[in-house]
Amino acid sequence: MQLKKLNDKTVDQLFEAVLTLKTVEECYVFFDDLCTVNEIQSLSQRLEVARMLGKGSTYNQIEAETGASTATISRVKRCLNYGNDGYKMALERAGR
Repeated sequence: MQLKKLNDKTVDQLFEAVLTLKTVEECYVFFDDLCTVNEIQSLSQRLEVARMLGKGSTYNQIEAETGASTATISRVKRCLNYGNDGYKMALERAGR
């Protein structure tokens, strides 16, 4: 969707760096340097919202369990319905 607008060598460099990480601990180290705590929490919250939507959870259940706003839940749902299947791919590969 929107990342196509950012398709350049610096974004490629970021994604290639992420692909080199081999353990969860390496991810913690890298993302601690790269992102704020709030940014990491937002990303992980969106992934959890996607997982829960895929399992059929309601907005109320998701909001209560994750603290995500209905706007965030709606955005994730829109990506699940009309996006590039990135959430689906990542969750399937992670066995979630």
